[in-house]
Amino acid sequence: MKRKNIVYLGIILILVISLSSCLPGDGSIEAENPAGFFWGVWHGWVAPISLIGSLFTENIRVYEVINSGFWYDLGFYMAIVSGFGGLGFARGRKKRHEFEE
Repeated sequence: MKRKNIVYLGIILILVISLSSCLPGDGSIEAENPAGFFWGVWHGWVAPISLIGSLFTENIRVYEVINSGFWYDLGFYMAIVSGFGGLGFARGRKKRHEFEE
């Protein structure tokens, strides 16, 4: 394995471990202070990591149950659509670009 790939793998592992402390259901959200729009955006961005984490522990959820309603939902779905949709568009553009050459 090349040194560059090892460095990238190390960075990814550090990011995954760091992000796992901010997953839905980790106990940081309380009923007096529910998750709002920006927590929804964050939880949407880390949803794939949350899904994997939820396979191994019952405390991790993909979606924060204690939330502010519409605004949390809006942020969550905006992040899901922009994150995964953006990746799909980037891959589609790259493939089209290869065919044009």
